[in-house]
Amino acid sequence: MTNVERPLAISAPEPRTLDLIFSDQARAELHAKYDVVEADPENIVGLGDEILGRARYIIGQPPLSAETLARMPVLRSILNVESNLLNNMPYDVLFQRGIHVVTTGQVFAEPVAEIGLGFALALARGIVDADIDFRHGSELWGGEGNASARLIAGSEIGIIGFGDLGKALRRVLSGFRARIRVFDPWLPRSILEENGVEPASLEDVLTKSDFVFVVAAVTSENKGFLGAEAFAGMRRGAAFILLSRADVVDFDALMAAVSSGHIVAASDVYPEEPLPPDHPVRSLKGFIRSAHRAGALDSAFKKMGDMVLEDMDLMDRGLPPMRCKRAERETVSRMRSKPVAVN
Repeated sequence: MTNVERPLAISAPEPRTLDLIFSDQARAELHAKYDVVEADPENIVGLGDEILGRARYIIGQPPLSAETLARMPVLRSILNVESNLLNNMPYDVLFQRGIHVVTTGQVFAEPVAEIGLGFALALARGIVDADIDFRHGSELWGGEGNASARLIAGSEIGIIGFGDLGKALRRVLSGFRARIRVFDPWLPRSILEENGVEPASLEDVLTKSDFVFVVAAVTSENKGFLGAEAFAGMRRGAAFILLSRADVVDFDALMAAVSSGHIVAASDVYPEEPLPPDHPVRSLKGFIRSAHRAGALDSAFKKMGDMVLEDMDLMDRGLPPMRCKRAERETVSRMRSKPVAVN
C-alpha cells in the first residue's frame, strides 16, 4: 500500500519513544501497516489539516482541544502509553464521537506488585538496615538482629484501591495465608469477594492491618486523603507501602509518622520527581526509597507496543479495542495523575 492508502497514526508518546515501547519486530509491523507521523505532543495542532484529517490513531496522550479534534474527522482511538489517563482533553467530545481512549497501564501491574512484595519483606525483616549494618561492621547476629522482625505469613493486610495493580498484588500475596482487606469505593462488594479479598472500610484497612499497600489512582476526590489522622490510626510498627502516586498522601505527614517511630514505610513515588538532593526523606530511618522504578522494566514497555498493535488491528476491522483498558465515561474526567517525566 502507498502511504495515502495506509491508515495514519500520529506518534506522540513522550516521554516514551517508539523504540522503547515496540520491539524491532513490532515496530517493523507498525510501519508496514501504518503511515506513522512522529509529532511534538505540545504541537499536534501544528501538523496541518492534511495529516490531522487522515489520522486514525494517536499513540500517546498529548493535550488536545475540541478545536483540534474537530479537524480529525476519522480519529478512532487515542492509545495512552502512560500508566494513568490524563486530564488533558475534552472527554465529553471524545465519547460523543465514539473515539476510544485506552491505556496500556496494566503492563506495570505485575512488576509493581512484585516490588511491593519486596518492600513488605524488607520492612518486615529489616533486610535493608541489616545489610547497611553489616557493611559498617555493626551487624547484630541471630535473634539479636530480629527485635522488630515479623512475618507476612498469617498477617493482616490492607489494600487501598483494587484495579489491575491491586489484583496483581493479591496474586503475589496469595501464598502467605494472610487476611486481605480491600477498600475501593468504585467497586461493588461482589467483585472484591470474587477476587478472594474482604471488602472493608478505609478505617478498617488502616487500623486493622500489619501492612497497608496503597495502589489507588489520584482522582479529584482523593488527593491527599491519607494524612496525619490516617497514619495515627495505624497499628504501631505497621508498614505503609506507597506504589501508585504520591498525591494520594500528605507526604509530610507520612514522613512525620515514620520519623516518630509509629510506622515504617516504603515508597516508589514522590511529590516531586526527580526528588531534590536535600529532601528529608532521603535520610529518614525506617523508610525504604525507590526512584519510581517499580514498573520500569523493558519487558513491560515492550508489552505496550504489542497491546497497541493488537487493538489497532481490531479497530481496523471495525471491532472495539480489547487488549488495552478503556476509559470510562463516568470516571475518566476525575483522574488527576501527573504525567511521568522519566521512563
